[in-house]
Amino acid sequence: MKVSIITATYNSAATLEDTIKSVLQQTYSNIEYIIIDGASKDNTLDIVKQYEPQFGERLKWLSENDSGIYDAMNKGIKMATGEIVGILNSDDYFTSPDVIERMASAFDDKTLDAIYGDIHFIRDGYPDKCVRYYSSKPFRPLWLRFGFMPAHPSFYCRKEVFEKAGLYKTDYKIGSDYEMMVRLFMVHRIRAKYLPIDFVTMRTGGASTRNVKSRLQLIKDDVRGCRENGIYTNPLMISMKFLYKVFEFKW
Repeated sequence: MKVSIITATYNSAATLEDTIKSVLQQTYSNIEYIIIDGASKDNTLDIVKQYEPQFGERLKWLSENDSGIYDAMNKGIKMATGEIVGILNSDDYFTSPDVIERMASAFDDKTLDAIYGDIHFIRDGYPDKCVRYYSSKPFRPLWLRFGFMPAHPSFYCRKEVFEKAGLYKTDYKIGSDYEMMVRLFMVHRIRAKYLPIDFVTMRTGGASTRNVKSRLQLIKDDVRGCRENGIYTNPLMISMKFLYKVFEFKW
């Protein structure tokens, strides 16, 4: 079973090497790695080319102007030839070498459409200190109305799911991944399974948590994502997720 891992990059030279190395270190061999670059101005492509020989034909990459990260993800999904597809952000990396092997084994159950698990956050420069642990274990689809979703960097699904449900909407500023979860779980009723695995190590400071303005934009996008899929919610209900997140931090 081939697994396609997609990384969207733009001026990602500072962190991309860790991302690439974590893919190369995976014990699962049948991996297709796809890097979609938005015409970076730094040496991102030099790093891609440096590691290209170690992947051989398992690496595909493209560099051109795009309409943002969700447009890049969509390009990667369209290029993917694997049965299973997942996203690994360019400032993140797999927490352990056996993540993909364990995830792929779960897909031996042919009735499953998707797999998801946990992730944790670090501050850049302190890779051994977890500052926040995001467990997807409590997730239930109805929680989407309150802004909760499975950790997106841990989410892997069959490519045929995207072919049926559609790709990421590119007119969302931050919350297209949330809208995708609403669409898949609440509209298409996919069958998914939680795995108690720490999939990905993420650096703090992502677009959705950068400042108050980004949080307000995220609430707006999340409400829109529910309503466009016929699910009732409101800004207050969506804001409940921020209260829950307090308990994820390691003080």
